[in-house]
Amino acid sequence: MSCACGTWRRRTEVSCGQARARPRRSAPAVTASPRVRWPSGFSLHGDDARAWGLSSQGIVVLGINRAYGKNALSKNLLKMLSKAVDALKSDKKVRTIIIRSEVPGIFCAGADLKERAKMHSSEVGPFVSKIRAVINDIANLPVPTIAAIDGLALGGGLELALACDIRVAASSAKMGLVETKLAIIPGGGGTQRLPRAIGMSLAKELIFSARVLDGQEAKAVGLISHVLEQNQEGDAAYRKALDLAREFLPQGPVAMRVAKLAINQGMEVDLVTGLAIEEACYAQTISTKDRLEGLLAFKEKRPPRYKGE
Repeated sequence: MSCACGTWRRRTEVSCGQARARPRRSAPAVTASPRVRWPSGFSLHGDDARAWGLSSQGIVVLGINRAYGKNALSKNLLKMLSKAVDALKSDKKVRTIIIRSEVPGIFCAGADLKERAKMHSSEVGPFVSKIRAVINDIANLPVPTIAAIDGLALGGGLELALACDIRVAASSAKMGLVETKLAIIPGGGGTQRLPRAIGMSLAKELIFSARVLDGQEAKAVGLISHVLEQNQEGDAAYRKALDLAREFLPQGPVAMRVAKLAINQGMEVDLVTGLAIEEACYAQTISTKDRLEGLLAFKEKRPPRYKGE
């Protein structure tokens, strides 16, 4: 494997790619444009994974492509996701991250149970802790994140989506925390994030029953923000995620980061403490060049040119 303009290996698990809608294949041979470069020089190559590129707009697409395992969370896939997230969280040119699947009909089928079955019982706890840690890292990314669910999202797959700020899905998608069917519980944050997303009583009902919802049902209970009829290419949710990401782009980068921080931290405390968090976060924007540019652009009746400073 050579540079970013080469041809990728046939078996891939993770890709970070250019933000544009394109047909998916179960095992693609993708050639990346040499004009699409990771700003920090980041690259990720492995026998089963790839990470490449960044659109000039700052929209990063983190694509999961492990067709032979239904995108299940294996040790190697977790390792690749962790490396990608570590690079993304410190790159100031990244504005929005979309997590999607490049495998038709599958977002993520959860943990790799075939791999799990080969583990000694002493290995299971640390492995689930690793899943939880990687999903937490995704939840703590400083920029907006969007999960594009164009297929099956079960167990750890739904937990991965729950870690994103916004979830969009095709009406044909299926999602649920089904771990109780296997005599275990959601271990990647599902018991905590699902109640925060849809309320405690309904979350308990869904976890106790291991019920699987389609896109329309998920929208009705507030699990996702948007539901789309699936298109011929099978990427309706991804296209909607791109539309949302582009809608975010004109806003001030610093403001977007501290707004997310204020919301996330404020939701975990009482209102008085939350308002204090908001005040502290607002203070971070006062001395920025972007704030002054926003005022000047308003005065001159032109679009602002923010630099994230």
